Amino acid sequence: MAAMSELRRSAAQAPHDVRRCRILAIDDSVDILESLSVVIDVLGHDLMTAIDGETALAVGREFAPDLVLLDVGLPGTSGFEVALLMRAEAWGRRSLLVAVTGWARDKDREPPGGSAFDDYVIKPVDVHLLGTLIARAMGADAAADTPA
Repeated sequence: MAAMSELRRSAAQAPHDVRRCRILAIDDSVDILESLSVVIDVLGHDLMTAIDGETALAVGREFAPDLVLLDVGLPGTSGFEVALLMRAEAWGRRSLLVAVTGWARDKDREPPGGSAFDDYVIKPVDVHLLGTLIARAMGADAAADTPA
């Protein structure tokens, strides 16, 4: 609970003119998505969710997220396949694409032929790590918008 109090205090102190990060979370666990929703709301960012790859791709096209948190163990189409499909789209090439996995071993993280992910995190996603990922996603976007 201390972590949530800390989050609420941080969100309340955040400047109102700061751009909100657009986050797309894909997981077949509704409980995980609901938990992320609470945390991301407290942090003051925008979240869309999906429980499968097909829905995630459709939402991504409309929402154009800065950060994608993608469970690699989705039923049907794997998260690795969904990531490759996302990278084939303009919005997916601009997004920070993070694999969220329960698999801690390095050999479980990379499919044959490599991966489309920028980073990997182990479930459950740590709140402070989530903040770091949001900052990375926003920093990469801000750098792209800065004139040379």
